[in-house]
Amino acid sequence: MSVGPPLWLLAELTYRCPLHCVFCSNPTEFAATGAELATADWLRVLREARALGAVQLGLSGGEPLARDDLEPIIAAAHSLGYYINLITSGVGMTEERIRAFKAAGLDHIQLSFQDSSRELNDFLSSTRTFELKSRVAALIRQYEYPMVLNVVLHRLNIDHVDEILAMAERIGAEYVELANTQYYGWAWLNRDHLLPTRAQLERAEAAAQRVRARLGSRMQIFFVVPDYFETRPKACMNGLGSVFLAVTPDGTALPCHAARMLPGLTFPNVLESDLRSIWYESEAFNRFRGEGWMKEPCRSCPERHKDHGGCRCQAFLLTGDAANTDPVCDLSPHHHLVTEAVARAERAAAAAGNGTPSAGPGTPAVVSRPHELVFRDHRISIAVEHGSGATAGGQARGES
Repeated sequence: MSVGPPLWLLAELTYRCPLHCVFCSNPTEFAATGAELATADWLRVLREARALGAVQLGLSGGEPLARDDLEPIIAAAHSLGYYINLITSGVGMTEERIRAFKAAGLDHIQLSFQDSSRELNDFLSSTRTFELKSRVAALIRQYEYPMVLNVVLHRLNIDHVDEILAMAERIGAEYVELANTQYYGWAWLNRDHLLPTRAQLERAEAAAQRVRARLGSRMQIFFVVPDYFETRPKACMNGLGSVFLAVTPDGTALPCHAARMLPGLTFPNVLESDLRSIWYESEAFNRFRGEGWMKEPCRSCPERHKDHGGCRCQAFLLTGDAANTDPVCDLSPHHHLVTEAVARAERAAAAAGNGTPSAGPGTPAVVSRPHELVFRDHRISIAVEHGSGATAGGQARGES
């Protein structure tokens, strides 16, 4: 097949993060990651990716503000002609830094909130950050960046969409992404506690639509439905190795940010290979390109050109084989694994009493058994890596 250039480069600068979110997409084994790339290595990655044709740059983590060389990285990316998006929790942002980012050429800041109330925002991240995030939102407006908010939705906050959007309107958000949790990383460990009910999802989507109708173009609202409630899989990364290239903190190059979990593949490192050979020649980037790897029912499905067989990481997590049809697809022989997970969520929510609208944002009752949640945590990551498990009993609150 003909392989085009990587148009979108995600630079995961660090896995260090002051937050302990229960839905974090970082790998659960992040504690085993090697040393972070030095500034000079990141600048070389930027040059090589731009030479390949990359035009969009995401700076993420962990928390990218934990890197004290973010300013020169942004300046170098700007000089190369990237459109640069900083994806941040806001922790570590000061007026001095945002002024420096503006001078360096940063184009866009995406700020995350966990909920519309201090109580649940701080509970879900196991940090006291709500007021800080509000101050950072004001700085983003002050320095005339597009006001872009991201809120990850799940069973514990999805009934608060009205309040979340009201908060977004108050702080002057121009774009809001209501991103229902996708179940990888730490969200996979917490799936049975985070997967919403269908009724919750429908109420949330209706709430988003009401606000869209009221505000029109004043605030763009993007509602991302969780895969488990679809009957056809998403075209994950537009097909692995098609347009997206991620580089992790230790220099591992991946065709999607979660692909490190895929077995049988040796992912190349930018400290050992140049990006051109990684993108075009490495077995890891070529393994799931095209359609030759597909099994039935994908191999003969007329929709295979549209969805590319769905998500390889989801196929692996649910079935143990990354080459299987994504079980989200109702044509998959493993689709029952998805419907059974949704059914368990329905039963759990009903038993906890939060399958119906909650009493309001910040109501503690929406978290039925908080001690069973696994918060992102360095020590738990070590336990996962060593195979000692991370069942959450006694490990609920994240502590660095």
